[in-house]
Amino acid sequence: MKSINIKNLLAAGIACCLTSTLLAQVPAKNDYSDKARETLANIEIRYAVPDGKQLLRENYPFDDNYTASYLAGNEGKAKTNPYSYLWPFSGSLSAYVALLEQADDEANVKSHIDSVVLPGLENYYDTRQPAGYASYINSAAPSDRFYDDNVWLGIDFTDLYLHTKEKHYLEKAQEIWRFVASGMDDKLGGGIYWCEQKKESKNTCSNAPAVVYLLKLYDATKSQDYLDQAITLYQWTKDNLQDPEDNVYWDNINLEGKVQTAKYPYNTGQMIQAGALLYKITRKKEYLNDAQASAKGGMARFFTKEDSDSYPVLNRSDNWFIAVMLRGYVELYHQDNDVQYINAFKANMDHAWDEMRDKDGLFSKDWKETSRKTDKKWLLDQFAIAEMYARLSDFDR
Repeated sequence: MKSINIKNLLAAGIACCLTSTLLAQVPAKNDYSDKARETLANIEIRYAVPDGKQLLRENYPFDDNYTASYLAGNEGKAKTNPYSYLWPFSGSLSAYVALLEQADDEANVKSHIDSVVLPGLENYYDTRQPAGYASYINSAAPSDRFYDDNVWLGIDFTDLYLHTKEKHYLEKAQEIWRFVASGMDDKLGGGIYWCEQKKESKNTCSNAPAVVYLLKLYDATKSQDYLDQAITLYQWTKDNLQDPEDNVYWDNINLEGKVQTAKYPYNTGQMIQAGALLYKITRKKEYLNDAQASAKGGMARFFTKEDSDSYPVLNRSDNWFIAVMLRGYVELYHQDNDVQYINAFKANMDHAWDEMRDKDGLFSKDWKETSRKTDKKWLLDQFAIAEMYARLSDFDR
């Protein structure tokens, strides 16, 4: 029999108290909101770290000798990592901000963001100039800094400002943008690199969401410079990384001009969101047409509907890629009121709740899952599910 780790039990208890307080203050307004809250509660309990830093484990069950395959070069090789890397941790901010935007109990959700999520995030803050967030905690040896990691955080801080009008969130968003902007140069005609320490490729995942980020900063400040940069970067991404056959986006282009043609849901989803936001701001129909064409291509690429299926089923992928894709379809719906894509996501999320959860309340990433497996679950996959339930709660009223 394995011994019981009292510290882990205490940490889980503390996390449970924090989250149950958040969840219990005001009844959730609808079913999807309930699901988002319950999922977040399970995450806080299962992935808690017993050291008071408000950090989280990368996987559950916990194993500190894991390989993070998403890093550049050799940095991700198996080594002792008691904490999550930044990218999975950042999913907590995205999920709670999505919940905040829909919550009846805004004060409680915001309190959790300010007292738990953001203090945890500051463990990754890196003062190398321009300051930004590093891929691992700042008490460890210096780690690589990824422009896309920082873009996702910048979007969340800008959303926090747009929702609350508290200036310190905007100041943080603008600080992060200064770091991201340092990753642009004239090679390949423009665009943002993926990794500060390994400037070898310019990726859709650092450029498409940067357009969304800039458009949100424009919304927050009405600075024409943000809008001008967004339009330029949007066109660069479309010209260099869109597959003209299906309007879906490739992964990256290296400095020799060779395109890596893998297609991931979040890349196309962010260009859908960028096009929809550009249409919202400029009212130029070309941007709406772009978004609709990529939405159609994304449905064909990232969903499958067989004769036995009653709805288009999401293809297996990291759940977070799908959550970020959903952001694009939600923004498009707000511009054209076409509910078909939202309904497809809702059908998949209903299936996920019934068929993809294990005994710990954690989710797999197989959207055809009919058995509740209990294998290791990645932190970011779980935050992604919570984010999707939170975003879809707006459509469950």
